[in-house]
Amino acid sequence: MGVLMSRVMAAFGDKEARILVLGLDNAGKTTILYRLQVGAVVSTIPTIGFNVETVTFKNVKFQVWDLGGQTSIRPYWRCYYPNTTAIVYVVDSCDKERIPTSKEELQGILEEDELRNCIIMIFANKQDLPEAATEVEITEGLGLNGVKDRQWAIFKTSALKGEGLWEGMEWLSQQLKAREGKSSFWSMFGY
Repeated sequence: MGVLMSRVMAAFGDKEARILVLGLDNAGKTTILYRLQVGAVVSTIPTIGFNVETVTFKNVKFQVWDLGGQTSIRPYWRCYYPNTTAIVYVVDSCDKERIPTSKEELQGILEEDELRNCIIMIFANKQDLPEAATEVEITEGLGLNGVKDRQWAIFKTSALKGEGLWEGMEWLSQQLKAREGKSSFWSMFGY
């Protein structure tokens, strides 16, 4: 019994996860990354290329890759797909005109073979602004109700105020630990 319990406990120790933060330009990806990493709003400029930081939350080390969202950069996102555990897709809730474009990009991500096992978390950002689309409007606009083949969740966030970000990270941490626990549990028995 002691050996079994130590193996089960080992399944929930320090884990690492590779996370890609994707979304259109000006959605707030970099602001979210640095809010999670340093706990404050950092002055940012449009990301040309990527930022990478480590965020530790609940014994999970997230290696977070923030990729630029400009039209010319999006085709290069796929260069970062290998070994990705989860996608954090950020939507500017106030940019309702570009939600169809955001949907196209997200649907393209969901179709990528290298990302078929990734957990998807949506941050509906800029919810602190009065003209922000609701969680339901974002869910419908992105076609999330049709996503049945993977785990996903949407969180209303404000990167500037820090609202909703840690709730999302809590959910993501739980999903990763549950997934790891299942695979570690069955591997103890040779499956």
